[in-house]
Amino acid sequence: MASSLKKLISSFLLIFSSTITVESSEPSCRSYKSIISFGDSGADTGNYLHLSDVNHPPQAAFPPYGETFFHTPTGRNSDGRLIIDFIAEFLGLPYVPPYFGSQNVSFKQGINFAVYGATALDCALLIEKGIGSDFTNVSLSVQLNIFKQTLPSLCASSSSHDCKEMLGDSLILMGDIGANDYDYMFFQGKSINEVEELVPLVIKAISSAIVDLINLGGKTFLVPGTFPYGCFPAYLTLFQTAKEEEYDPLTGCLSWLNELGKNHDEHLKTELKRLRKIYPHVNIIYADYYNSMYRFFQEPAKYGFKERPLGACCGVGGQYNFTFGEECGCQGVGYCKNPSEYVNWDGYHLTEATHQKMAHGLLNGPYASPAFDWSCLGSASVDTKSSFTS
Repeated sequence: MASSLKKLISSFLLIFSSTITVESSEPSCRSYKSIISFGDSGADTGNYLHLSDVNHPPQAAFPPYGETFFHTPTGRNSDGRLIIDFIAEFLGLPYVPPYFGSQNVSFKQGINFAVYGATALDCALLIEKGIGSDFTNVSLSVQLNIFKQTLPSLCASSSSHDCKEMLGDSLILMGDIGANDYDYMFFQGKSINEVEELVPLVIKAISSAIVDLINLGGKTFLVPGTFPYGCFPAYLTLFQTAKEEEYDPLTGCLSWLNELGKNHDEHLKTELKRLRKIYPHVNIIYADYYNSMYRFFQEPAKYGFKERPLGACCGVGGQYNFTFGEECGCQGVGYCKNPSEYVNWDGYHLTEATHQKMAHGLLNGPYASPAFDWSCLGSASVDTKSSFTS
């Protein structure tokens, strides 16, 4: 009798412990059903275009924007697809439509709040710090608040009506965001030391948005760092100098400006590590945009780019094919015959070819930390993965 009781208790404990294990752990491989996006022009699939005055459309509303893939301007600041578009293709999901200007948005389509010119910090805070600019008044917190207001109708349009479940099944793209906070300061003549004072505030804003979304049910976040802006034609033109020591001798990029990006990224990685400890069952993935892109300047030929690829494809004038006030989309400004040989598209943004290679490096490694686990995905996804080129 005692032996039977012991066996019964042992069996109960085994079942109980197995149940606890299942309930307290998240699968490492997830099949995402939707993409939710926040950020700036790096992920904007048309929001700024729809928010703009119809009598004063943005440059991305004119050719040659969209020339390579869509063959018409879509509001994307590139000749074709963005990183978010390649992620959608990889996952077998629709291209994520912009929230603004779309009708009947749903989790099935995905939803994108990223807006050209958006900042991580609220405009009021930037103005308090003496940063006055004609910036986009759709900061990260504004995007998040609009999402929260939209959430009830999004959930109501779903068959499951479970908001937390739908958010848990979504890949949430948090940016890129923060670059414009620094840009507005630079373009108003602020010093690098003044700009660096914003870094902790920007990181805090990104972290707060992630926590809000976790509380709503988000389980997987892809959080990009910054680009190597010291390699961008607009900044190379703005800060052009005869002082050779300010440039990386191998790439020709502005070393001091790239250091700002590295500083931002180190602060971001530290904060994401802290969040992972607090929320161990949430997958928070750091996207290393900086190194994913910087390799193209270190070994351009290896990746199909022309030697010393610092100039813009679409632009005019100067050492970097870029002139302020005569930018891509303006009348009389031409573009290169082979955008795929260029890293940069218009002085501020990247070509489709660059986006594709960066997306490959994020989804298949080694520029996502921790790496994505695609082991549970079906053969269709495997076929999609094979279509990516490094």
